[in-house]
Amino acid sequence: MGDDIINFDLPIINQSIIKVIGVGGGGGNAVNYMHRMGIKDVDFVLCNTDAQALVNSPVEFKVQLGATLTEGRGAGNKPEIGRQAAIESLQQIVSLLQKNTKMVFITAGMGGGTGTGAAPIIAKAAKELGILTVAIVTIPFRTEGRKRMMQAIEGIRNISQHVDSLLVINNEKLLEVYGNLKLTEAFAKADDVLATAAKGIAEIITVHGYINVDFADVETVMYNSGVALMGSGRANGQNRALEAVKQALESPLLNNNDISGARNILLNITYGQDEITMEEVGVIIDYVQHAAGDDADLIWGNGCDPSLDEDLKVTVIATGFGTNSIPELYVKERNIEVISLDSEQHATKVELVNDTPEIDPIPARQTSKPKKQPVIDPAQRVIEFDVNSDVFEVKTVQAAKANEIEIDIQPASPKPATPQAAPFAGTSNNKWANLDEIENVPAFKRRNMNIEPNEPPKTTTISRVTLDDDDIIINPENPYLYDNV
Repeated sequence: MGDDIINFDLPIINQSIIKVIGVGGGGGNAVNYMHRMGIKDVDFVLCNTDAQALVNSPVEFKVQLGATLTEGRGAGNKPEIGRQAAIESLQQIVSLLQKNTKMVFITAGMGGGTGTGAAPIIAKAAKELGILTVAIVTIPFRTEGRKRMMQAIEGIRNISQHVDSLLVINNEKLLEVYGNLKLTEAFAKADDVLATAAKGIAEIITVHGYINVDFADVETVMYNSGVALMGSGRANGQNRALEAVKQALESPLLNNNDISGARNILLNITYGQDEITMEEVGVIIDYVQHAAGDDADLIWGNGCDPSLDEDLKVTVIATGFGTNSIPELYVKERNIEVISLDSEQHATKVELVNDTPEIDPIPARQTSKPKKQPVIDPAQRVIEFDVNSDVFEVKTVQAAKANEIEIDIQPASPKPATPQAAPFAGTSNNKWANLDEIENVPAFKRRNMNIEPNEPPKTTTISRVTLDDDDIIINPENPYLYDNV
C-alpha cells in the first residue's frame, strides 16, 4: 500500500500551473475519465479515504485522506468523517498546491462522505494560498435517496464559501437531455459533463490558438465570480454553428436559467476535421453576446478535436450569478422564527377583508336525511258561537292520528297561534236580530242556573303558619299549600 502513495516531500518537476483534484468516489471517477480522455497540460490529483480506489486509479498523484482515522476504509457516507480525514492529511495537500499552482479545479460528487466533507476543506486551503479555485460538483440523482440529497445541499453551501467560482451540475437534468439511461451509462454521462466543463475552461489557457487567451484573461473572468452556469451543444451540417450555440444556451444543465445578466462569459469552440469558418465564429459570438447582454465580458477560445469529424461543439460558461440560480438549494429551506413565551413580542392580529357578502348560515338539526312521515296537522283552537244554546264555548279540535304513530315535533322557533273565529256558516241574518237583548241578560240566567253566593272562608288566617303570643301553629286548612310537596 505504501508503494502506491506518493511521498509529496520529494521534488516534482515539470508540473503544470493547472491542477484538477478529484475528491471522493464521484470526483475520483470524474478525474479518471478526464485522465483517459486527456486534457492538455493539466496535472491530475486524486484524494480519497478509500485506499482501494487509489490503487485502481491510473492517476499519477494520489493522496490518501485520513489514513489514521479511516484506515483506508472510506468515510462511511458521513461528511464529518470526510472533513476530519481532510484535516488530518491537509499538510500533504498544501505541499502539493504550493508548487507552481496558479489554478485548481476541485471536482466532487456531493452527497457522500468524502467528497461532501473533504472538498470544502481542500478548497479553503487552495483559496488561502491565493490560487484561483474553481469547484465543479454534482447534485446526486433523485433515486440515490433523500438523505444523500440533503447532504449534497449542505456540502454545496459549505464549498461555495471557499471558491472563486462554483459550477453545479444536477445529475437529474442529464435524464432530461439523454433520456432514460442505464445505470452505468448515467454515471458515465455525469463524468463526461464534468470533464467537458474542466476541459473547456482549462484548454482555453493551455491550447494555443490563433486567438491568444492566457491565464490572466481567465483569472479576470473567474476570480470571485460566484455561481457559474454551463451549457454545451454539438451539431453538424450547413447551419452547425447556429444549431450548436442554440443547444448550448437551451441546455437543461443551465437549471432553467438563461445567461442574461451574466458578468463574464467563457466560450470554447471546438471543431473536428472540418475547420470552423470566420462566419461561423461570428454567428456564435454574436448569438451569445446578444443573449448575455452588451455589458458582459466575453472571452473565447478555439481548439481542434479530430474525434468530432465534421461536428462543431460549443461550450458556454457564464459566471457572476448568485446562489439563487441554484433552485435545489432552496427547495427545502424554511425560515422558522421562535418567539419565547416570556418575550414582549405578541402575535399581530391580521384581519382579512372578504369582498364577498357574508351569508348567515342556517343551522341544520339533522345530518342525515330523515325518513318520510305522514303529515299530521297540529291542534287548532277554534271558537264556536252556539247561538241556540246562548253560550259561547271554546273547543279544541284535535287532529286525527295517523296510524297511531306519535311524533314529537319541536319547531326551532315556535310562534303562538292567534285564535281565529270560525266563520258563521249556515246561519241566517234573522237569528241575530235580538242580539242586543241577549247580551243584556247574563248567561247563567238564560240557562236557568242557580248560583250560590260566594261566602268568605271561615278561617281568617292566610297561611298555615300562624304566629301569636303562645306559639307557632300550622293551620291545616290553608288552601295555598299542597301537602305532597
